[in-house]
Amino acid sequence: MVNYFKLKLFKTGFFLGEKYKVETKVIVADFGEREDIYNGIKAGLEGLEIGVLVNNVGMSYAYPEYFVDVPELEKMIDKMVNINIMSVCKMTRLVLPGMLERSKGIILNISSATGMCPTPLLTLYSATKAFVDYFSRGLHAEYKSKGIIVQSVLPYYVATKMSKIRKPTLDKPSPETYVRAALGTVGLQSQTNGYLPHALMGWVVSLLPTSTAINLIMKANKQIRARYLKKMKEK
Repeated sequence: MVNYFKLKLFKTGFFLGEKYKVETKVIVADFGEREDIYNGIKAGLEGLEIGVLVNNVGMSYAYPEYFVDVPELEKMIDKMVNINIMSVCKMTRLVLPGMLERSKGIILNISSATGMCPTPLLTLYSATKAFVDYFSRGLHAEYKSKGIIVQSVLPYYVATKMSKIRKPTLDKPSPETYVRAALGTVGLQSQTNGYLPHALMGWVVSLLPTSTAINLIMKANKQIRARYLKKMKEK
C-alpha cells in the first residue's frame, strides 16, 4: 500500500493483516509531489511480485467552482495533475514490466463518472478522470493479448470522506458495497461503472445528447456551488 498518510497506512495494514492473515507492506509517499517520490516507491517494491495494481489515489475540488475562481488555482492544477494523472502513469510504469514477464496481472484504474462527460464547475477534475479512462482502455487493448487485464472503473457518488456523503443509499453505496460489486466485473469489462445502479445512471446519461447532459450537469453543480457558498457565508 502506498499513500501519504503514514498513520492511516499502518492502521490499514495492521487491520488487513489481522483480518485476512496476510503480510502487508506500506510505503509512505506524497503523490502530490513531483517525480522524485517514484524512486523511493521503486526501491520499496524491489523483490515483490505485484499481481494486482489498484490506482485509487485521487483528489477533487472542495466544491464546484468556475475554473479561474478555484482557490489557489496554480497549486490545484499541479497537485491534481500529479495525483490524478501522473500517479497512474508512473505506478503503471513501475509495475507493468514485471506483469509482462509473468504474462499475467491486473491493473484497476479508478476514474470517475465525471470522466464520461465534460463536467462544468468540476472541469479540471473531470478532464483528469477522462484521461484515466482513455489511458486504461488504450493499455487494455495493447496488453490484453499478453495476459494483462487493465480496467477503467468509473463510479458515481460513493459514501466516502472525499464525496462528503456520510450515509450510504442505493445510488450512493458504502465503499464496501461498491467494491464488492466492482470486483465482480474484473475480467468481464474493460470499462465499468462497477455497480448496477451506477451503470443504469451511466446508461441514461449516454442516451442524452452531449450538450443536454452538459447543461443538466452545469445546472446541478451551480446549485451545489450556491449551497456551499451560502453555508460558508453563514459560518
